[in-house]
Amino acid sequence: MKATTNTLRRVLSGFALLMLACVLGWAPRAQAGVADAPGSNLQVSLITYGPGDTYWERFGHDAIELRDTVSGEAVTFNYGVFDFDEKGFLLHFAAGRMHYLMDAAPSDVDQQYYVQVGRSVTRQHLAFTPAQAADLRDYLLWNLRPENVRYPYDYYANNCATRVRDALDKALGGIIKQQLEARPAGMTYRQQTARLMSEQAWLMLILDLGLGPYADQPLNAWQESFLPMVLQVDMRQVKVVDGQGGQHPLVQDEQLLSPNQLAPPPAQAPDLRLPLALAGLAFAALLLIARRYAPTVYALLGSLYLVLAGFVGIALLVLWTLTTHHSAWANANLLLFNPLAFLLVTALWRSRRGAMPSRLVDGLIVVQLLAVLAALALHLLPGVVQQNQPWLLFALPCWLVLAWCLRQKQAPRAITR
Repeated sequence: MKATTNTLRRVLSGFALLMLACVLGWAPRAQAGVADAPGSNLQVSLITYGPGDTYWERFGHDAIELRDTVSGEAVTFNYGVFDFDEKGFLLHFAAGRMHYLMDAAPSDVDQQYYVQVGRSVTRQHLAFTPAQAADLRDYLLWNLRPENVRYPYDYYANNCATRVRDALDKALGGIIKQQLEARPAGMTYRQQTARLMSEQAWLMLILDLGLGPYADQPLNAWQESFLPMVLQVDMRQVKVVDGQGGQHPLVQDEQLLSPNQLAPPPAQAPDLRLPLALAGLAFAALLLIARRYAPTVYALLGSLYLVLAGFVGIALLVLWTLTTHHSAWANANLLLFNPLAFLLVTALWRSRRGAMPSRLVDGLIVVQLLAVLAALALHLLPGVVQQNQPWLLFALPCWLVLAWCLRQKQAPRAITR
């Protein structure tokens, strides 16, 4: 969510300065600052940064700003720090055991980066009482301690936006969660992911292929606020009591500090069904034509499909059985792409000369076609159904044509003697 590798030195230096001040007890200066100001002087704001160009910036970012209205000091607290150079980072990333860090920096320094790269910056002033503002400040400073600064990262359930949301909700006594849980979300995890990653089509397709039924569960607004931009919109609807028996909006005012200079993400997720269905039909037709007129090309194309299907199946199995990426568990696409495809490659090359498959290959073909039927049947079951129709539409014609080609008794006309 936040591109930290390019700014890690700045982030960590700011963090070190802040921690040093904490250790020294935030000694009073000529004027009080955020760390020791009374709650009545603290102004609480939610800062939302728009999506960036790099894939890890596509979900946007946000932070909590505390401003001392007397001294003018403003500090931004966020939960989006990670380091590619951390020992074992890539291994932990692959296994789903990533750890992110909390960070704090002067607001003008933190926001300068986003302005420079053209990402929007929006400030929402929040209606916190003095006691709530002081409680929030104390919690954030506690969270900055070395023993508390790390947290286990999860893309959907525990990220930099949910941590900001939870900190605000905690200080407000749970009012944000109470109100957002009562409202349905506009999209699922899968739809939001596809929408925001659509600028990188190849990555969008990989993520969609790898997401299991977890990504298709109905969400409420609280769950959907894992996205900073969604949380920004949802906060406008939250009401807080005014101490006189009435209610008023939590967001007192909203300011666009810097406009967006990048191409905004689409409002809706792209529908992948037609493009992938057409791709599957085109590949199947090309396979049929190549088998008749260019058997070697047919064998190469078929082998490409089978090898890719096998490697995709291995990846899906690993994600399910050896990692904590629960959003990828129980993926029905395993019925469409699985390691059994490797066992058909040799038979495919033999079939280019019209050779009949062995009983083992016959059995594998039957098993694979039954797996495709099972994937289709899963959509008839009650409960959460994985929305993998695009991959069904792609794989079905490919497997049907491959099965027909492998079972074709007559040799192709191009090599008949």
